[in-house]
Amino acid sequence: MKRIGIATDSHSGITPKEAKELGIMVLPMPFYIGEECYYEDISITRKEFFAYLKEGQKVSTSQPSPEVVMKLWREGLKEYEKILYIPMSSGLSGSCNTAKMLSKEDEFVGKVFVVDNGRVSTPLHRSVLDALEMVEEGYSVEEIKEILENSRAEMVIYVGVETLEYLKKGGRVTPTTEAIGTLLNIKPVLKFDVGVLETYRKCRGMKKARREMLEAVKHDLQTTFQPYYDKKEVYLLAASSADEETTKGWIEEIQAFFPEMEILSDKLSLGLSCHTGEGALGIGCSCRPVKP
Repeated sequence: MKRIGIATDSHSGITPKEAKELGIMVLPMPFYIGEECYYEDISITRKEFFAYLKEGQKVSTSQPSPEVVMKLWREGLKEYEKILYIPMSSGLSGSCNTAKMLSKEDEFVGKVFVVDNGRVSTPLHRSVLDALEMVEEGYSVEEIKEILENSRAEMVIYVGVETLEYLKKGGRVTPTTEAIGTLLNIKPVLKFDVGVLETYRKCRGMKKARREMLEAVKHDLQTTFQPYYDKKEVYLLAASSADEETTKGWIEEIQAFFPEMEILSDKLSLGLSCHTGEGALGIGCSCRPVKP
């Protein structure tokens, strides 16, 4: 039996194919279109999803049932002595706290360890890669959990959205703000920092929003994360709910701005895309966890 298995959820942006290549478990996160429940890459394609969104269908996110979570763990424990489960931030979903509660069940105590390090999307993907690296280095599951949670603040991501419509539906902007913003071509830039999503800037046009995000990350690398940046221990991250051509152009723009850095890029999960709409672009960074 293997020592430690790594599990996460689909809000990490890790596809079933990538999960198989990495040797990890990914819990599909449900969302609803009307009254119908769907799972990304399982029961609906991205093209179908965005078509529903454009039609104005009611789309909402949901937690996986406790039974589904426990089933994943039970399957994992057939192969691994212990499971390290790294779900999306508790600041964005109750699923993390539910998982913590379930891990206290007798059958999982001392076997399943839930990490809450305030991550989602590509930063969460990066945490999974960090965890895999530490497993290879011989760290215990308890040590990896502590290291990841102690590195909670060493990350930031910015997301520019193409439309205010879905932020209005989610209650983040008022109908009046959405109407005026649409008229003036306002593209908000959101900042995800230490598990909380907030508005960072309001830009006139997506071109300005893209530039604003690049400059924000540059500033973070030269200030908040400079000690890591100087040691080349910062990972550059990107995410997108835009089409392939737009996404490619965004990645090329990032690479030209930061030519010395590699980029880990993911498609924004559908469960997150229902809040941003199609066309959202993100950039951020995550520091290499400090190990004892």
